[in-house]
Amino acid sequence: MTRVKICGITSPSEASLAIHYGAHAIGLLVGQRHNASDFVSTRTACQIAQNLPPFVTCVLVTHIEDPAEVIRLANRVPCHAIQLHSDLSFVQLAALRKQLRPRKVIGKVSVQDESAIDRAKSIQGSVDAVLLDSIDPLLGKVGGTGLVHDWKVSATIAASLSVPIILAGGLTPLNVRQAIAAVRPWAVDVNSGVEGRSGQKSEDRVRKFLRAVAAAG
Repeated sequence: MTRVKICGITSPSEASLAIHYGAHAIGLLVGQRHNASDFVSTRTACQIAQNLPPFVTCVLVTHIEDPAEVIRLANRVPCHAIQLHSDLSFVQLAALRKQLRPRKVIGKVSVQDESAIDRAKSIQGSVDAVLLDSIDPLLGKVGGTGLVHDWKVSATIAASLSVPIILAGGLTPLNVRQAIAAVRPWAVDVNSGVEGRSGQKSEDRVRKFLRAVAAAG
């Protein structure tokens, strides 16, 4: 079974929507350093996290790289996992992982070309999971780009690593089934792909995305 994380949750109502249709995890974006939407205040993140039901994983997603800042933020927002959406080295990730236990640490790999394979292999021993995402250098975005990257590279990474692989980057209700078949990830992560024109999570798109993942087996 492929797990699903709905990222960029900005309110309790969006969290409830994702959970209602079967999302296993929600992502709260706090600590912005790059061009991105859907970031929320620490206060809002806490409000959402504290009202989640049992068995739903709360993931704190941050651009922050300073270890002391990351730890302070993680201690303020009650989440089960921390997604370090930056290019921290395996040494930095290992140190943070040790200090953040028992919370899980997810490391990010931007898939632009085959160099992503080496990056993924270098950090796998320092994290609990690796997230493969697209990047948009022109807009300065390291996530939430709506862009699909080369799934062949992601498939190579998924087959090579011993830790869980989370696939992100341009996933939608229309292509997620194909993405799962191509990469065989442990989980998929979606943000803009389930948003409507308003920029808010769309009930119809969330429902269709979760159904497509279920259909992929």
